[in-house]
Amino acid sequence: MFDNLTNKLQDALKKLRGQAVISESNIAPAMNDIRDALLEADVNIEIADEFVRTVSTECLGEAVLRSVTPGQQAVKIVYDKLVEFMGSSEAPLADGQSPNIIMMVGLHGSGKTTTSAKLALNLRKRNKKVMMVACDVSRPAAIDQLEILGKEIGVPVYAERGNPDVTVIAQNAIAEARRNFVDYLILDTAGRLQIDTQMVQELIRLRQVTKAAEILLVADAALGQQAVSVAKHFNDALQLTGVVLTKLDGDARGGAAFSIRRVTGCPIKFVGIGEKIENLDVFHPDRMASRILGMGDIVSLVEKAAEEIDKEEAEKLQEKLKKNEFDLNDFLSQLRQMSRLGGIENILKFLPGGDKLAGMSELDPKQFKGMEAIICSMTKAERANAELIDNMRKRRIARGCGRPVEEVNRLVKQFLMMKSMMKRTGLLGRMMSGAAPLAMGMPGFRTPSGRASNYTPPKKKRKKR
Repeated sequence: MFDNLTNKLQDALKKLRGQAVISESNIAPAMNDIRDALLEADVNIEIADEFVRTVSTECLGEAVLRSVTPGQQAVKIVYDKLVEFMGSSEAPLADGQSPNIIMMVGLHGSGKTTTSAKLALNLRKRNKKVMMVACDVSRPAAIDQLEILGKEIGVPVYAERGNPDVTVIAQNAIAEARRNFVDYLILDTAGRLQIDTQMVQELIRLRQVTKAAEILLVADAALGQQAVSVAKHFNDALQLTGVVLTKLDGDARGGAAFSIRRVTGCPIKFVGIGEKIENLDVFHPDRMASRILGMGDIVSLVEKAAEEIDKEEAEKLQEKLKKNEFDLNDFLSQLRQMSRLGGIENILKFLPGGDKLAGMSELDPKQFKGMEAIICSMTKAERANAELIDNMRKRRIARGCGRPVEEVNRLVKQFLMMKSMMKRTGLLGRMMSGAAPLAMGMPGFRTPSGRASNYTPPKKKRKKR
């Protein structure tokens, strides 16, 4: 996410960090680099110029010039302006009189139907009663798709097959929602390949009839400035209350996320960060700015861990860590939990500087299955005490799981390294509360020097005969 922008901005900010004095001469190269980074990220040129201009003005202000650490102050200004341009704070959904009606609008192919289901699941997880409405009567199989997704997430779908009047469908759905005390009613509307009069008029009528509390534009983040232009056109016609950016995980540029709020005045309320139905996050401008600048996003990581990790299991692990009783059974449990969090690469991206470390991981998510097979081929005694696993046992384990002996050897070595590091630092217990294994102890992770993580257990002293 935003890899190109992050790397370019980090390089630019290196020119500011450590500066004892900030002046026009030493700030100019950094500002030029920041401007180039924004333009390469497909940010609107006027917005890029405005950003650089405001940052330069504040960096040359009296507060920075008198600061003990002007270079760090300048970096903070860049961060603050990133947050400001993206919206300052999160924009929550309307939560008034039930049902709160949400219209999902956008061009054909932007992901409205899938995003409707993702939003419904997000609300259901917050203990809200949700219902979706099939208001796309023009696209073949649109109703079927919504019903399949609704069944998958356990959310009812209201549909009237054969009825071409979406306003009547919406009115009937509202009545049904009131009878069932629904908190949120999500309308999946029809899209077009381009904005046209017919589509706009249909959406305007739907908005008037439903008195929707939220009109959310679903836009593809990868489209960059084109997505911003689409947002502007929809906002002019419908007065949008917010934007949902999809495919943000695959957008290495980030121009849409940076520009939409500034151009339209509409807040980004949610972002799609993957294809899975649960991959929809609330948009936090401050957290996004932190990630863009390579500062990590520990808060979001902890929130994700809290959702995915079994609390009781985590507490048991904490106790075992304190007593230095962490074994391969616990390691296997951690592997499975980390898979639910998206794997090492995803976790590292939430940590400060993790975007650099993530590229050092050579671990294919598919390798988790191989590692699980290796551990499951061990005896109870071997899982409890990995130091028992000698060469003969390794060969037996390899035969049992169908993996090369080298893989078994590497897993055992790196598990022992991880256990040793955790014993010294307590890093896993302090930071993750059992959320994931220490990344540097994982097979496939490479250290900043470029060498694979390695550990050799201390040689046992031979008994004198």
